[in-house]
Amino acid sequence: MIARHTIEHTMDFRYSEPIHSSVMTLHLRPIQDRRQVVFDFEIETDPGGIVFDFDGPFDNKGHFLDRPGAHDRMRVRSRTTVEVGPVEPMPEVAGPGAWEALRNDIRDPEILLMLQPSRFVRSDPALGRFVEERGISPVDDPVASAIQLCETLHHAFEYAPGSTDVDSPIGRIIETGRGVCQDYAHVMASIMRSWGVPCRYVSGYLGARAGEPAHGESHAWVECWFPGLGWLGLDPTNNSGQDDRHVRVAVGRDYADVPPTRGVYRGPADSVLTTKVAITRHQDR
Repeated sequence: MIARHTIEHTMDFRYSEPIHSSVMTLHLRPIQDRRQVVFDFEIETDPGGIVFDFDGPFDNKGHFLDRPGAHDRMRVRSRTTVEVGPVEPMPEVAGPGAWEALRNDIRDPEILLMLQPSRFVRSDPALGRFVEERGISPVDDPVASAIQLCETLHHAFEYAPGSTDVDSPIGRIIETGRGVCQDYAHVMASIMRSWGVPCRYVSGYLGARAGEPAHGESHAWVECWFPGLGWLGLDPTNNSGQDDRHVRVAVGRDYADVPPTRGVYRGPADSVLTTKVAITRHQDR
């Protein structure tokens, strides 16, 4: 089956007093590849103006805007329709000799990059204690190891919106036991990379299952590289594989590579961001 989702993502920045100008980059357009087809995509802003597109690292598509002049708010709204699937079920194992094959695969520089430490995916004393205390270790197959770790992290932490910030290190969720999807993803990527499995961060959206009421949220999960299988997604927040609910927007080493928005403004004002995501799943075909 193929799932079609319509997504509207609104970000409303309010400033405590008028600012003089603002510059922003965006990662909001879903990936177009063999897993996903994007049928339409548009961005509206208030104040209005030109929105430029660009090709970013890791084949991501980004957008850029520059709004000179005084304004006390900035609203960015994206709308898109995208089809996902069909998505093959996650295999239980990669097969005999997978660890050895993986060591050969990482000779590819693009795959090897996803083994390197990054801003939010790196070794941490709290992570080392967490792994030791819970007896977390790989088994005799990399896919089986990843599935087991995904389940472990799902049960180890409490999903608690507002408990961490976008720039929280992985030590925060480990020490408090509470976090959000990007924290789960960073912990899983850190452990997988320490085992020698290339792992990248995925930003996107999580829609409804077929027959469920419409809802939507920004989301994050990971994709691991397995020999003979390529990049396969795992969602430790929901203890699942990547399925037709998962709409991929961008991939990177961690959140710092692919935030939905990043920008600066000129002026002494404080800012408050309000975000709303609405996803409608249409009848599958």
